[in-house]
Amino acid sequence: MKKVLVTGAAGTVGLQVIRFLLSEGKYEITALELKNKHVYKRLKPFRKRINIVFGDVNDSAIVDALVKDHDIVIHLAGVLPPLANVREDLCKEIDYNGTKQIVDSIKDYNPDCFLLYSSSTSVYGIQDDFEHITVKTNGVLDDYDYFSKYKLESEKYIKSNLKNFSILRLAYILGDPGPESLIYNITPNSKCELLSAEDAGYAFVCAIDFKNKLNKKTFNVAGGEKFRTKYSDYLVHVFKTYGLSFKFLSAYLFAEKNYYGGYYEDGDKLDDILHFRSKNLDVYYDTLNKYKYKVTRFLPRLLAYPFIWSYSRKRKNK
Repeated sequence: MKKVLVTGAAGTVGLQVIRFLLSEGKYEITALELKNKHVYKRLKPFRKRINIVFGDVNDSAIVDALVKDHDIVIHLAGVLPPLANVREDLCKEIDYNGTKQIVDSIKDYNPDCFLLYSSSTSVYGIQDDFEHITVKTNGVLDDYDYFSKYKLESEKYIKSNLKNFSILRLAYILGDPGPESLIYNITPNSKCELLSAEDAGYAFVCAIDFKNKLNKKTFNVAGGEKFRTKYSDYLVHVFKTYGLSFKFLSAYLFAEKNYYGGYYEDGDKLDDILHFRSKNLDVYYDTLNKYKYKVTRFLPRLLAYPFIWSYSRKRKNK
């Protein structure tokens, strides 16, 4: 039975990775996460079926010991925007130094270990031709986009030091706006190709069986044509069902907007190998309808109407 180490296992994609690994029934799974009430609550349903290690990806003693004993590392741990672009020190410490620690441990103690690294399509920045982005497209980043900066530096370090790896650049992830945190540093007018959290998690798990074919390659991981939309249209759907939350409002008003979206011309390459796509935007929107019938969301939906009206008016005027 192969042993799989998952960092950042309590995150939006991490939970999906754990669920799909368990459904395969052929892996011994270890989750590495920070110890806090939020993480404990999210991993509690799996505690009898996986090994849970509470620790930091920068702790060389813990990481060395875990890497020595595992065949695959799925590295998802990191700081997300908007916090990542406000705290460069924190972003560098976790996203880059944490990745460096894992790479060094693999290189020194288990060079045959296969690393699946979670990068981001944010590394492309703003493009003149946003409809034909490929992994060869050069990124044009804002000075304050530390998240994308350290993703790229992590990719370079992986490529320079490991012989067994694959880099998956994830598109904008769609989770449940209730328990999940959304990434808000995106301009409303952006045309985006999105990705469901379930499909993202399944892609990582499927990649294990195809690691020889994926080795030393980088892929854009997105939902395809059925997940292409204008970001403001996506927001309207969320507002109509879940409503306006304080976390959205604060991030929307104060966070810099530096994720520009785009369509990924080579996005089908990984799906042609793994067949990980299973949903479309309509299916995702249907899952949000559960909030329509919750009394607690009535006021948030009411507060969201000015935004809905504003976006709808702009759409009609174009």
